[in-house]
Amino acid sequence: MAADVVMPQMGESIFEGTITKWLKKPGDKVERDEPLFEISTDKVDAEIPSPSAGVLKEIKVKEGQTVPINTVVATIDAAGAAASVSAADPAPKAEAPKPTPPVAAASAPPAKPAFTPAAPAAAAQAAPARDGARIHSSPLVRRMAKEHGIDLGSIPGTGAGGRITKEDMEAAIAGSSGAGGGVSAPSVEPVAPAYSAPAPARPAASPPVAPAPVAGPGGPAAHGTQYVPALQLGVPRERLYFGNYEVEPLSTMRLKIAEHMVASKHVSPHVYSVDEIDMSRIAALRAKSKDEFERQYGTKLTFMPFFVKATVAGLRAYPTLNASLDGTSVVLHKEINVGIAVALDWGLIVPVVKTADEKNILGIQRTMNDLAERARSKKLRPEEVQEGTFSITNPGVFGGLFGLPVISQPNVGILGLGAIEKRPVVINDSIAIRSMCYVTLSYDHRVVDGAIAHQFLHKVKDTLENWSEPLV
Repeated sequence: MAADVVMPQMGESIFEGTITKWLKKPGDKVERDEPLFEISTDKVDAEIPSPSAGVLKEIKVKEGQTVPINTVVATIDAAGAAASVSAADPAPKAEAPKPTPPVAAASAPPAKPAFTPAAPAAAAQAAPARDGARIHSSPLVRRMAKEHGIDLGSIPGTGAGGRITKEDMEAAIAGSSGAGGGVSAPSVEPVAPAYSAPAPARPAASPPVAPAPVAGPGGPAAHGTQYVPALQLGVPRERLYFGNYEVEPLSTMRLKIAEHMVASKHVSPHVYSVDEIDMSRIAALRAKSKDEFERQYGTKLTFMPFFVKATVAGLRAYPTLNASLDGTSVVLHKEINVGIAVALDWGLIVPVVKTADEKNILGIQRTMNDLAERARSKKLRPEEVQEGTFSITNPGVFGGLFGLPVISQPNVGILGLGAIEKRPVVINDSIAIRSMCYVTLSYDHRVVDGAIAHQFLHKVKDTLENWSEPLV
């Protein structure tokens, strides 16, 4: 008996996912709850376990394709029922295939790799108005519509149940741009987004990208490059291709990071303030306590929980930084949920330490270690990267003196930590060696002014330089 494997819903506001990697191939045996494939959503990357034991009979959705939730992506035969099935076995395809319209719409390769920007606009204009009818869309789609001044009621949704997908919005944006909108029109037709285009071989007219560097002039169409309209540069593409080069498509996570960062810089006027903190007291406390701390509690003691606690003190004193902006209203959050940027081999993610103001150093350290470990093993749940009210990033762990981080929306501030290193400083008219650290605050000038920003940084600085709290 065959069991369907469906695209899961990874969160209340998530309605589609991209399969980034199959961990099994047709004919492989799988155990129940064994990782079967990896997905990427606009919230989190995750490994999806097999719903049952058996043999992977058929893969219906290829790597790189984006499909709605509950779409059947594969089938599994009960253990031993199809041990001889292989990827090359034509028997399953000899029978009439079951029609699955959502999958077909999402996975069928386009007739040609490019589309005409004007076509989506025409389709949007031809779509009947949805008089009073509920428009099904995700928060991401609604944000895109608001940013580009597009009426969702004029867009025909191609998702399940007529839902307006991110691809529908990007097509509409590209169409309005081609018709003279606010985004610079490219010199050639844009190619379908990388996260919605299928992985099969490209048409003969567009040879695949060679793994070795490609020499000579050429444009993206000649080398299979795929572009996302929302991320296009405002320069002619021919200026990007010269000399020797090779082309690599952005991963799904990099595309989502790019979208988030471009949107943040577009929405928030960034201003930066820098201060310097003497971390000598914290460094001495950590050096004295770290071995016993790890032995007693089973977790390493790092500098980050001290920064989180100091940030909490700053946010309590200046709650304007623990806020979001909704049009002409400021949303002041009562909880303090601190997002901590975690560098991954394949990108960046910001899991959130919820109610950080209620945790001591031990609680923060354990929560951070757990979130970071599961982020690297793709075990995070969508809700664990949502509802952050302020963020911290640590370029100093890689030796950076300081950085100018981009605000993680919908926050209005992010704290960047530089490397902690010993430097000569002047104390009471004498030169002394101290463990010093630069910190940078990026803030949204629509909500936060420089006076508040520097007072916040001073509170963080004062808390760390005069630390008096116990570790547990």
